[in-house]
Amino acid sequence: MAITASSPAPASASALPLAEGLAAARAGAANVVPILRHLLRSDDNSIFSDEIVARVRGMFLDMARQLVIALAEAAGHAEPEGWAHEAAGELAHVLADNPAFLEHFHTLALEWQWTERLERARALDPVLPPLLQTRMADTDPQVAAGAMGLLAAQARFCQNQRRMQLPLAELPGDLLHIALVTLRAHVGGEGSADTYALIAERTLRARIDESRARLAQLGRVLDAMGGQAGAALAVDKAGVALFLTALARGSGLSREAAIMATIDSQLPRLVLALRACGLAPGAVAAAALVFHPEADITGSCAQITPAEAAALLAQAEDVP
Repeated sequence: MAITASSPAPASASALPLAEGLAAARAGAANVVPILRHLLRSDDNSIFSDEIVARVRGMFLDMARQLVIALAEAAGHAEPEGWAHEAAGELAHVLADNPAFLEHFHTLALEWQWTERLERARALDPVLPPLLQTRMADTDPQVAAGAMGLLAAQARFCQNQRRMQLPLAELPGDLLHIALVTLRAHVGGEGSADTYALIAERTLRARIDESRARLAQLGRVLDAMGGQAGAALAVDKAGVALFLTALARGSGLSREAAIMATIDSQLPRLVLALRACGLAPGAVAAAALVFHPEADITGSCAQITPAEAAALLAQAEDVP
């Protein structure tokens, strides 16, 4: 079963109900970033009772702490950890103004929430799901090694999420670049400070290998599966992380948008994304019910083709 995104095609009349639902879902998703930014910057601690917001805030503080430590080490500071404890909060606020960071951190927190929920509800191992276990036992040493690498990366992800942390090495390359540029802008143009920021940036860039990050390893495992990559769309077999990566690839969505499609208000988008991956209507319903057991999606995608589903998703993403 292929998971390559289908070419967009005009939506038929049978797709109109899903198109209307998708429009409403997208409108709700568009409000997430400004609301989350407001919550993160609020001094009212009662707002942070929400687990997702607290986790996102923790990741921002952890990222800022790592950047400040690198800056302190470049400046020869005697106690970089202590300095970071004092200075990270202000930098975290600056970083939280960036919508790309907000979206990425928010969806990582959502991914972790689903990982914990499905472990409780369906006994789905957050680190070693059945599909990955099978890949580890493959007779091809490269396949087995790739699966082992992902196992280690997923274990680190789980540990970091429990601590509300995210290593800089796990950032996608574009976000790492933004973080480093933000650090330089934050310290200002004063000669020595800018020099130290530049040294910190070069040190971090030399130290970090994006190909070792969890997201890169998820992609490589799917690549190695070739024509069998569609098996990753069975979340009970593939696990949450690999499922979400396969969903993004097959539907043409970003991984962040694919994660957002799993929340309650985005069910139309999830149905369309699964259909765009080429899943049969019955398989679409089965996959969606893993995330929304109480949902009634009977017949919601029976008359829409994968190409129509891909077209609706593409149109929704293009709307400002």
